[in-house]
Amino acid sequence: MNEGLFPAGAVVERALAASRADEAIVIVTDAHEASLRWAGNSITTNGSSISREWAVISVFRDGPNTARVGSISSTSVDPGEIDAVVRASEAAARTAAAARDAMPLVEPTDDDTATWDRAPGATGIDVFADLARELSTGFDGTDRLYGFAHHQVHTTWLGTSTGVRRRFSQPTGSVEINGKRGEGNAPASAWVGVGTADFTDVDTPGLLAELSRRLDWSQRRIELPAGRYETLLPPSAVADLMIYLAWSMEGRGAQEGHTAFSRAGGTRIGERLSDIALTLYSDPFASGLEYRPFVATASSSESLSVFDNGLSARRVDWIGDGVIESLVYPRVTAAEFGAPATVPAGNLLLTGGGEAALDDMIARTERGLLLTCLWYIREVDPATLLLTGLTRDGVYLVEDGRVTGAVNNFRFNESPLDLLRRVSEAGATEITLPREWKDWFTRTAMPPLRIPDFHMSSVSQAT
Repeated sequence: MNEGLFPAGAVVERALAASRADEAIVIVTDAHEASLRWAGNSITTNGSSISREWAVISVFRDGPNTARVGSISSTSVDPGEIDAVVRASEAAARTAAAARDAMPLVEPTDDDTATWDRAPGATGIDVFADLARELSTGFDGTDRLYGFAHHQVHTTWLGTSTGVRRRFSQPTGSVEINGKRGEGNAPASAWVGVGTADFTDVDTPGLLAELSRRLDWSQRRIELPAGRYETLLPPSAVADLMIYLAWSMEGRGAQEGHTAFSRAGGTRIGERLSDIALTLYSDPFASGLEYRPFVATASSSESLSVFDNGLSARRVDWIGDGVIESLVYPRVTAAEFGAPATVPAGNLLLTGGGEAALDDMIARTERGLLLTCLWYIREVDPATLLLTGLTRDGVYLVEDGRVTGAVNNFRFNESPLDLLRRVSEAGATEITLPREWKDWFTRTAMPPLRIPDFHMSSVSQAT
């Protein structure tokens, strides 16, 4: 792919013009990516790439709310292949079963015609210039540093035969640094990470200082048994748990009694989880965490429908002041159950705590555990949203308001819904990077949480 690439907006228009279906939807995404990797205190690899993925969705109507759909995706950059993809999509639609989610296509209300013909957003390895220079300070030390920085800019064009024209350019970046200190089979290990849109706000010296502090804490090692401990969850760990909660908020599953958001005769909307005024919400226009403010999907699921392409996203309070308020409903499911149509979360923010930073909460802890991050999170019981997983890269013992050493890793068993019910303190919300789910969901802002009885179900040998 090069600068002479056939414009994405023109791909949309040509495919729509070529369509012989009753209705058609075309989605084109141009992706610019750059990455930087380091190991053992030296840069090892860097590179950049450009790619395109696009899809044609053909719809044949058998009635107002009865339709057959065919969706064909392509990575071709040859405009001569547009007609072939359109014909393949139509052929798939003609032989498809009736779509469960059939609805009229979205009519144009919002549009991005002013930016439609602009070039895609771009990135390259130069975005890491300051990061690479500032990492050299850490490379000069005795701790061994490993890590990865990644920047993506995905620009999406969406057009439909009903006249919808939407375009959005989405930057997504992250930095992760892992530090190791000591020799042998079990050196001390610590992790720090941050999300960013453009790397201009990455405080690399601050990340290195925090990494060094955590490795200092690890000079003393303490073995503790499994059990329930007062535990401080940092924003990153909170983000991973809340993301899984958000992924589980499908309206249909809750209505049909299949999920943790079900109750006899309906859903748990309106149920109070916490006396702390915690609000978990998504907002496509949240500063620093913006995401594509419309639906663009080439396939249907219980959370998204191809018939909703172009539907605008809005702020949604999933939990408001401690009360469950919203679930995810495509338009067809919303109509079936008399609920508002709600687009899935593209970012997550948890607010309503106090002004305390994590260090303030440590200072108020008589005895407890401080986690760094969670990993290998898996669902155990969908009916309660019980999750299991492991701690990683630093679990620390807090005694009399200070960190006194590092302890062994644990396997945990907890439900994020139940944690929200039991949380005894929430600190100040800050933008954070989820460790486990960052490849799928990056834009989060979370507070640290104090859980009086976090369940460490067994000791883990993981490092």
